[in-house]
Amino acid sequence: MLFPFPLGLEWTWLLGVWAIGEIILRIVMLGVIPGNRRPTTAMAWLLAVFLIPSVGFILFLLFGNFRLSRRRREQQEEVNQRVRAGTSALADVASHYDGPEWVVSAGELNRRLGSLPMVDGNTVELIPGYEESIKAMTEAVRGAKEYVNAEFYIMSSDSVTDELLTELENAAVRGVAVRLLFDHIGTLRIKGYRRLVRRLKGSRIQWRRMLPLLPIHGQWRRPDLRNHRKILVIDGQVAFTGSQNLIEPSYNNPAHRRAGRKWVELMARMEGPIVATLNVVFATDWLSETDESLEYQLRLPASPAPGRVTAQVVPSGPGFVTENNLRLFNTLIYSAQHRISVCSPYFVPDDSLLYAITTAAQRGVDVELFVSEKGDQFLVHHAQRSYYEALLEAGVRIYLYRAPSVLHAKHFTIDDQVAVLGSSNMDMRSFSLNMEVSVMLLGAETVDLMRSVESGYREVSRELTLEDWLHRPMIAKYVDNVARLTATLQ
Repeated sequence: MLFPFPLGLEWTWLLGVWAIGEIILRIVMLGVIPGNRRPTTAMAWLLAVFLIPSVGFILFLLFGNFRLSRRRREQQEEVNQRVRAGTSALADVASHYDGPEWVVSAGELNRRLGSLPMVDGNTVELIPGYEESIKAMTEAVRGAKEYVNAEFYIMSSDSVTDELLTELENAAVRGVAVRLLFDHIGTLRIKGYRRLVRRLKGSRIQWRRMLPLLPIHGQWRRPDLRNHRKILVIDGQVAFTGSQNLIEPSYNNPAHRRAGRKWVELMARMEGPIVATLNVVFATDWLSETDESLEYQLRLPASPAPGRVTAQVVPSGPGFVTENNLRLFNTLIYSAQHRISVCSPYFVPDDSLLYAITTAAQRGVDVELFVSEKGDQFLVHHAQRSYYEALLEAGVRIYLYRAPSVLHAKHFTIDDQVAVLGSSNMDMRSFSLNMEVSVMLLGAETVDLMRSVESGYREVSRELTLEDWLHRPMIAKYVDNVARLTATLQ
């Protein structure tokens, strides 16, 4: 006989052991998962484990830990300490901003969380055109004399980025130190990745993958952690940052091209002391990936401050113990007295941000939200839609940027005092999982520039009303609500 027991009895025994194991797993995870997680996040993971214990447990092992590895956390803390020491010169340049006290308070919060000060004397140019921003960055690289530091979530060698990549290669040939970082997984999934790597290997550019996921080399982490920052610094004189990746506007995707789908972005070109603080963020990431210090670059420009804008860089991500961007966003929204305009391609707020925005609307602040009519990510888009009813009921005006375009710009304005732009979405991924960079820009001059951009969005958007939203199909509401559960699995 092949089996010591009859087949039916053996299977009964195995199923009994399996059932007991799943019960034990549920009990154990009940005390493990809630640790250091939002209650909503913990409940979502517990729901997954209780409904499908084995699969839920495996997914939790893969995606449940949003922290970097112990080595990288220790390295990040060491980097932060070295950055504080290396930017001591910036501490002597105290801001003389004389605006409202709540703005000064937000600046102090940022300083304590991210170690970077508010600095005066900057110029800011907003560039809403996709190819125009690529051309502006290309022109700046063409004039580089000492170094170029480039860091982008996604990079591609294609018809739109070719000239910029060529100028980076030419700069390296003429002796400029060109350093380039791109997110490993973010860029790997883009068509043409191998072509990009071959091109970089054949150049004199110093390049690295950020947060590489290479298990055979001992590089393992939660697979969906990302470095989502977009930074370009030239000679410490000029810097660019914002929402745009270095790729053509349909992301090398034939389906997007056929649908006419292009990404709409906003980048900023800046000069002044803010360039040095943006370079600090790049230097931090470069040190993390290469162990090479760029402290000698972290100095203020020798030329006088060229402008009148006060600005502050706000880095955030798993390397920090606090959610720097979320704390800043909530602080500014609660401080608003008259008007809040928000543009976010992925608006999936946690409870604190949702309460801040709806409370502002309920206390009489004019609040508007710009989002895409049709998103590029199914689950995120439907999770975002699940919040529309609460927002509309509170009095938030929602503008849907007409499809097929994807409104990917990330920025907001508060009253006539503050504009914030950068790489950070208003979603739980950007608050907990992604390494992000934002810039807080102070004064009516910059807010007016941003409001002009927002007006352009409004002209090509349709406003969503509560009546229309409540009459959407039941199946759509069901999908939205199911997708909302996935948003908290962090």
